[in-house]
Amino acid sequence: MPHTLTVRQTAQFRQRVVKDAVQRKNISETARLFRVSRQSIHRWRNRYDGTLLSLMDRSKRPLGHPKAHTKEEIDTVARYFTHNRRLGLVCLWVRLKENAGYTRSLPALYRLLRKKDLLPAPTRRRKRRSQPYQPILVPGERFQMDVKHVPKECLVGALAGRRLYQYTAIDECTRWRHVAVFTGQSTYNSVLFTKELLKAFPFDIQCIQTDNGSEFTSRLQGATHASAFEDFLLEQGIRHKRIAVATPRHNGKVERSHRSDQERFYNGSRFFSLHYIQQEIKRYLRTSNNLPLSAHHWKSASQTLLSYQHAL
Repeated sequence: MPHTLTVRQTAQFRQRVVKDAVQRKNISETARLFRVSRQSIHRWRNRYDGTLLSLMDRSKRPLGHPKAHTKEEIDTVARYFTHNRRLGLVCLWVRLKENAGYTRSLPALYRLLRKKDLLPAPTRRRKRRSQPYQPILVPGERFQMDVKHVPKECLVGALAGRRLYQYTAIDECTRWRHVAVFTGQSTYNSVLFTKELLKAFPFDIQCIQTDNGSEFTSRLQGATHASAFEDFLLEQGIRHKRIAVATPRHNGKVERSHRSDQERFYNGSRFFSLHYIQQEIKRYLRTSNNLPLSAHHWKSASQTLLSYQHAL
């Protein structure tokens, strides 16, 4: 390694200079002989402890930076992170800006959390080539709907060993969501959930997009007739769009929201009754619909939906 050899040769030259200065007991003569300054010889002699390592160049990295986080800012970030671990980086940043007067950028906050080992190291993912996508610009033009299994480790007491299912619908335009928990995964519960959605959403729903699960359609089971869910959508004048088989990324918004639910709601939570989890999921839904979204320039889904209502 040329660079390593150069560093070692430099240290060996300094060692010869120091030994010559000690032997001669005259730093001025040594400085003239080796063509170096007396100040350098004094500095090398004070550093020399008998090893080459002590004479090698030290790091020139500064110990601080004028724009680095102050101690007060670091304490504030650590306190907010402790109480908002499930929010995620973006939501934590917005909450710091709104409530604590935090003025640093989002990348600066990320670097600080990584430096303090509060965030895990990023994992590499296989990149996909994005396909052309027509954005939805009208609320209710299309909803994505899916079902998530409630993690069994969250169910204790009377719910231990049972299966619960979270139905989720998200408006592609505003990212507004509706969520409910049921004891079964069936077309009957899909109809009940859609009825709740129609009452809760203030705009007309034109299309609902789902996967090919048996709780939504019977097409993959060889049935020649439509399912109860499809019949209900037909009665309401709502178009049913099925994504390609085994392609959950086509329902990406609702799939991503399920991952956020796992991180913010289910991880570390325990539910002992159906009534309790239904009440908690309603409280969480109000919170999640009011979290800032980068897609809406840090406005929440509820704020975006309200702005569309005021525009009418």
